Amino acid sequence: MEQGNVTSVEQFILLGFSHLPNERVALIFCFTCVYMFILLGNSLIILLVFKDQHLHNPMYLLLANFSFIDLITPSISVPKMISDLVSRECAISYTDCMVQMFFYIIITVTESYFLSVMSFDRYLAICFPLHYTMIMTNKTCVVLICGAWVFGGINAIIHTVLTINVDFCGPNHVRHFFCDTLSLLQLACSGIKLNIIVISVSTFLNGICNFLITLSSYIGIVSTILQINSKKGRIKSFYTCVSHLIVVSLFYGTLIFTYFQPDSSYTVSKDLSAPVIYTTVTPALNPFIYSLRNNDIKKATKRLIWKGPVT
Repeated sequence: MEQGNVTSVEQFILLGFSHLPNERVALIFCFTCVYMFILLGNSLIILLVFKDQHLHNPMYLLLANFSFIDLITPSISVPKMISDLVSRECAISYTDCMVQMFFYIIITVTESYFLSVMSFDRYLAICFPLHYTMIMTNKTCVVLICGAWVFGGINAIIHTVLTINVDFCGPNHVRHFFCDTLSLLQLACSGIKLNIIVISVSTFLNGICNFLITLSSYIGIVSTILQINSKKGRIKSFYTCVSHLIVVSLFYGTLIFTYFQPDSSYTVSKDLSAPVIYTTVTPALNPFIYSLRNNDIKKATKRLIWKGPVT
């Protein structure tokens, strides 16, 4: 295929879990069940937030959008991965690969900003409760949500355009179960210096900076909680943000494990474990994490089921 230069690769082969042929049936069953649970769990949260007026506030608007991200994240790669395991044909066209990479970047970057916004929301609610409703209005929340998606889209366009301009003329076996930018660049037969520079800058701006914002928010939250005299008050304040803290830990933990593990410890299974956690396990856990100790979600679920007031 001619791609404006000397690109000749028409399709890529996603190696994925080809190194585990004996576990193919088990993997199909597990990923199918997890994906169905992701669709049901996150769809339920979105439905509850939009149907129940008691949840029409910034905290739950952010949660609904986060659940939407958790719907899209596995949908980018898991159906294709299951299809490849069933058919044993792991090919993906050049165009489909670029599209898959584009949406994966949007979701990853947007989620990073969402976690920062959600941590800032909890910071305002706990540290400045009297001013919270004036600062974090629904309008402000919508602006922050749109901003996160815009930043995600801009990053996806930049990285995709740069990758399209890379020549792929040799091996086409991608050591991944979806088209990840870094995995694709390993197959390039032209200069990728600009790509690496842009990825490094993007990692700093979208990853490290958002992580520092989230960390700073929680330092302020913990400091405020420790100043509460009542033990019951401290526990209640902590529970309002513990779910988000778990999700933040899962998100950044998997990214650090993926991109900062030492080369000497590399194995294919280990290299894929963190992306699997990010694309399947975390989106499946999030509905459970956010509803387990959330009385508002529990009451909204009961109202949806019984169609009546719940005290």
